[in-house]
Amino acid sequence: MPAPRPPARPERTPLAEVAPQFPMRDLLASCAAAKAISTPPPAPDPAECTPDHREAA
Repeated sequence: MPAPRPPARPERTPLAEVAPQFPMRDLLASCAAAKAISTPPPAPDPAECTPDHREAA
């Protein structure tokens, strides 16, 4: 008589739903703030950079 075979896979218990610890709005806002802080400002446009000339007194 052959030995009884164990089940191929043990049955899994369903995972309980977990409530988020913080709202998605806060997560997205923090990502946008991090991007704004870590991105350097754009270089000034050379066409707009004209030296200021003062007239002689």
